[in-house]
Amino acid sequence: MPVAELRSKIRRKVEDRLDRAAQVYLDDRALARADFSAPAGEASLSSPDSVSWRIFKNPVTLFIGGVAAVILELAEPRVRSGVWEHSNFRKDPVGRLKRTGLAAMITVYGARSEAETMIARINTVHDRISGVTPSGAPYHANDPELLTWVQATAAFGFLEAYSAYAFPLSDADRNRYYAESVKAAALYGASAAPRSLAGQEALFDVMTSKLEASDIVFEFLTIMKKAEAFPQPAQIAQHSLVRAAVELVPGNIRSILGLDRRYGLRPFEGRVVKRMARRADRLVLRSGPAATASRRLGLPDDYLYRRP
Repeated sequence: MPVAELRSKIRRKVEDRLDRAAQVYLDDRALARADFSAPAGEASLSSPDSVSWRIFKNPVTLFIGGVAAVILELAEPRVRSGVWEHSNFRKDPVGRLKRTGLAAMITVYGARSEAETMIARINTVHDRISGVTPSGAPYHANDPELLTWVQATAAFGFLEAYSAYAFPLSDADRNRYYAESVKAAALYGASAAPRSLAGQEALFDVMTSKLEASDIVFEFLTIMKKAEAFPQPAQIAQHSLVRAAVELVPGNIRSILGLDRRYGLRPFEGRVVKRMARRADRLVLRSGPAATASRRLGLPDDYLYRRP
């Protein structure tokens, strides 16, 4: 058998095994399931050649970027109170991770009608969430300012995690990504979400003065290091992935939060994280949202795994 053919067969076996492991891990009856294969031919909010489709296929950088985004969200006191007081994150972190991940996948890869229906449900839930922070500041989950911060931090986290650990992105890629995200952001109510890299940087400059340290940030990091966020054996590297997320947070915000060098990557860990992320970026999970959505639109399973 030719070497190339042998390598292809071995690769396919590895991909199939990982695909089955992912299916077992995500097989949660309490988790709403989505059919990314239907309706056949229906477009998503973003096109298959978008930067979003490219980066959301990578489970390693999605985890890293998601953790970085939550760190930034928890730095804002009103967002922090809304998240920490009105969710079951502390009791069921893995279930919350799965549901949040599914929502992100539907937003990016789901048929537009499915994404719009899901986002409307989420907005209805947010309408009922309000309160007052420990310092006395009122908040409402559907406050456009807070929604814009949540949208911007999520976009920043996913984008920069992919660029730092999987495949470097140019500023042109970043500008395109933010422009592509406006449609979904508007549906979520984030009317002032950044439309460009300059817009993201400007928003971070404005919001930094409103951020503050909190023990909740450290509690969150401890939870994320212990939660079974990946199937075995990938959990072994989870501590490193959390530290990789801290590394993405802008230095001035890390200083505000008290996230010194102890919380960032050790020298050897950066190589490990990049190796994991780059391998994840090449493995085709045929039952996953990226491949299934590609088939819905008549594209091959490996459409998103071909290097530009």
